[in-house]
Amino acid sequence: MAGVTVVVPNWNRVDLLVHLLESLARQTHPIEEIVVADNGSTDGSPEAAERAGARVVRLGSNLGFSRAVNSGIRVNRSPWVAVVNNDVEPAPDWLAQLAEALQHEDVWYATGKLLNAKSREFIDGTFDTICRGACAWRAGQGRPDATLWGEKRRIRLAPFTAALFRAELFNRVGLLDERFESYLEDVEFGLRSARRGYGGLYVPEAVAYHAGSATLGAWHPETVRRMARNQILLVAKHFPSGWPLRYGWPVVVAQGLWGLVAARHGATVPYLRGKLEGLRRFSSVRAESREAEAGDVSRILEESENELRALQHTTGFDLYWRLYFGLT
Repeated sequence: MAGVTVVVPNWNRVDLLVHLLESLARQTHPIEEIVVADNGSTDGSPEAAERAGARVVRLGSNLGFSRAVNSGIRVNRSPWVAVVNNDVEPAPDWLAQLAEALQHEDVWYATGKLLNAKSREFIDGTFDTICRGACAWRAGQGRPDATLWGEKRRIRLAPFTAALFRAELFNRVGLLDERFESYLEDVEFGLRSARRGYGGLYVPEAVAYHAGSATLGAWHPETVRRMARNQILLVAKHFPSGWPLRYGWPVVVAQGLWGLVAARHGATVPYLRGKLEGLRRFSSVRAESREAEAGDVSRILEESENELRALQHTTGFDLYWRLYFGLT
């Protein structure tokens, strides 16, 4: 039975962190070490983690999700690494179910079923999908839990909200891209892995409960700015040469519709700030990217969009995706 290190990125919310550490202590699969990567919390989180027996990596200030996770992975000494947000409550057999999935040689990571912590009959998330317009959808989010979400399936994109990885994967494809800070950094990592042929598994028996955006909030200006910027950076880093001719219209539609959603939540200014920041950095990120050398990203994008559309069709289209597919 392979050993597991659990990496917990944290910024304040000591109440959530303590609750998570208590949940991890009840896991039926042994945990070698818990590493709390703390982004400069001022609410006593590091001290609470140490009292619970965790190892704390103090980053001194809020450097973002990606840097926190990377700092935890760098000090890992186990063959498997679990990444778990501080606002997650895993069921006692969550880790055991994911560990069983990683017994298969061709499975490099596994993620389970996240249920809404307040309304546990609803899906918070399962696995990620992405469209040709560089917008992602966490499959099942907001839907009632149903048979569809109880089926194992091969996946390309695992949310870093709560997932288990072979440590060797990070040696082969690299750590999270710290330029993304927070939001879509896991989608970028998934694309990088998929382009090199490393896939994962969705394991619905591995259940956890997620509060969701508990630190900043789903439509906080910083959340919107980073997501708007990182959508552009995904295009810069992963889309193939000549992408404007092949994917230009889907990108315009997806990004424009997302801007309308942001405006509806009063977040037009941070949306525009994020897009401008992404456009300013586009050329440098593309020039530095080596992803063009790996895999067929067009196939991955189109297969993922087809999966997204099929799931939306089966469970009922969100207005955003109805408009996107209608226009593209």
